[in-house]
Amino acid sequence: MQVVIMGCGRVGSSLAMAMQKRGHDVAIIDRDPSAFARLSVDFAGRTITGVGFDRDILVKAGIEHADAFAAVSSGDNSNIIAARVARETFDVERVVARIYDAKRAEVYERLGIPTVATVPWTTERFVSALGEIATTEWRDPSGTLAVAEIDVDESWIGVSVAKFQEQSGARVVFLNRVGRPVLPEAKTVLQQDDVVYGAVLLDNLANARRIAAAPFIQAES
Repeated sequence: MQVVIMGCGRVGSSLAMAMQKRGHDVAIIDRDPSAFARLSVDFAGRTITGVGFDRDILVKAGIEHADAFAAVSSGDNSNIIAARVARETFDVERVVARIYDAKRAEVYERLGIPTVATVPWTTERFVSALGEIATTEWRDPSGTLAVAEIDVDESWIGVSVAKFQEQSGARVVFLNRVGRPVLPEAKTVLQQDDVVYGAVLLDNLANARRIAAAPFIQAES
């Protein structure tokens, strides 16, 4: 996904790194350029200095092509304005706002804008609101391993689970086959319309999904 984040405080910087770690393209906005120092030296996304609800700044951050937007600055009003601009002006599908005032949060939830309260806050709650949980069903307590739904290209039909695991690096936990769970063996072959759930290290999740979504290539012996 292409993700735009407004606010590079504790929450925004942590969220930016978490989304990048999952393989997403990230741009982060803050009116104070010194705020970007909170980002890890490994951050490979874009930093944009400016007001996060300004349309020109949002366009500069890539909002016109964004799949998700998170408004996590320190101001409720700024976050809500930015979230509404992202949703109503630029038709961003996944929008979430950080809200201090619980009563306001309820109002905006009814408007279709997911909100996350600040206490207690976790990066994972924002990741969930941006759509990650739709394809990640479970994570271990350390936060390094996930059991995730993995989209598979049709060319993998007829390929064994063992071969899929070897090439993708994901361990197939179970298949959903015509609405019924199947616990596969290594020799089980993938069939039409199988939904694959794999256990995979989060560091490798984006790569495993990329491999599975691409046409199967038979390795030369």
